[in-house]
Amino acid sequence: MRESNYWLKIINGTLTQNELTQECHKLIKESQELKNILGSICSKTQRK
Repeated sequence: MRESNYWLKIINGTLTQNELTQECHKLIKESQELKNILGSICSKTQRK
């Protein structure tokens, strides 16, 4: 997930069309949410 987030931020920096930038922001947000969900699952399973 970290890699996806990293590359999406790089791609977002190179975009010029507003429509594509908005779509990229949505993907970045989704990537961050997935990273948080998976991180939470991992931390809960390691506690047991």
